[in-house]
Amino acid sequence: MSGSARSEIFSRLRKASRGETEENIQRERLSLGSAPAPTPPAPESCQAFILNVLNNQGSVDCVSNRSEAVKAIAHYLYTHFHNYRLVAGNDPRLAAMPWRDAGVLPRFGSLEAGEPVALSFARLGVVETGAVVTWTSKANPAANNFLPEHHIVLVDKNDLVPTMEQAWERINHALETTGRPRGINFIAGPSSTADIEGELVYGAHGPHRWHVVLLGDIPVDAQNIARAAPKDQS
Repeated sequence: MSGSARSEIFSRLRKASRGETEENIQRERLSLGSAPAPTPPAPESCQAFILNVLNNQGSVDCVSNRSEAVKAIAHYLYTHFHNYRLVAGNDPRLAAMPWRDAGVLPRFGSLEAGEPVALSFARLGVVETGAVVTWTSKANPAANNFLPEHHIVLVDKNDLVPTMEQAWERINHALETTGRPRGINFIAGPSSTADIEGELVYGAHGPHRWHVVLLGDIPVDAQNIARAAPKDQS
């Protein structure tokens, strides 16, 4: 959009709203309604979330408890790197994981050069997009979300929300209690970019692999979807 076209649009908006009260403007806005929500790929929320994660070129493990989560993470690490090392933020929910159950060796802090894997704890998972929501802070460094070769994210089933609007409602409610973090990130897949012919390349500006571990009482059908998905061994 050119600068002149943008200026004309804003000029029209200012003219249309001049002299109107905030209440009238709000009433007019609400009268417009909202766009219809996208049709989920499955009727059950866990199934839909997993399918959208897979559509976003991610991979998924479903686990019922923290011990299984650690074992799933250990299996992922050994499959890709033949070791059990990763970097995790100083989030108390990650520090309290039973890492010894599977011999995982986390280093708590911010990702450094040469470290290929980082683990994050998601505040929310958004079913309609397959995105996870992370907050960055001293305990949850942004580098751990955006700089590793492989990014693993732990998501609790109870933190799945159907839509982006509901995600922001949950976020705003949480901010009233905790205050604002340094950043709020919606992450929906590994890093990707496209060349002039539209061919996607993954990992150009961030993680090459994105793996979600969904924790909780996951329906069997959703677990079967995750198990049936192709497993990238590279």
